Parts: sequence; structure tokens; C-alpha cells
Amino acid sequence: MELWRIVAVGLLGASGLVLVLVTMAKVRDRTRSAGSAAIGGVIAFTLTALLCVLTLTVFPAPVAWGLVAVAAVAVVVMLSVG
Repeated sequence: MELWRIVAVGLLGASGLVLVLVTMAKVRDRTRSAGSAAIGGVIAFTLTALLCVLTLTVFPAPVAWGLVAVAAVAVVVMLSVG
């Protein structure tokens, strides 16, 4: 396992965790439903886990680092808008 893959998955997982929490909070604010927030969190977590596994095993370096950059920008935008 290459070191860059491990670093990319760590950064993607950290930003993914923040995105899961922000997604759950935004769904909760819009729907006023804990069930909808949980479903949104499960979907966001599953997507993050899938991207982490694919980054760890399949994706080439430009795609992996592109995902990390997109996730980082998404975290910055979601935290600054809300």
C-alpha cells in the first residue's frame, strides 16, 4: 500500500466526517425530523466510505487527490455558508 493512498484516505475521511455532520444538521434544520437527519447521515457516510475504499484500492493519484480537494472545498463552503 502506497503512503500517498493512506494520506489521501485520511484526509478524505476527516473531511467526510465533517460533511456527514453538516449534512445531518442541514437536513434536521430543513425538515425538523430526526429520522430524515439520520437517513441523510447514513447516505453521506456510505458515500464517504465508498469513496475512501475506492481511493485506497482503485483510483489513480490525480483522481484521489481531486476527490480530497473537492471534499475540502465542500467543507469550507458548507461551514462558511451555514
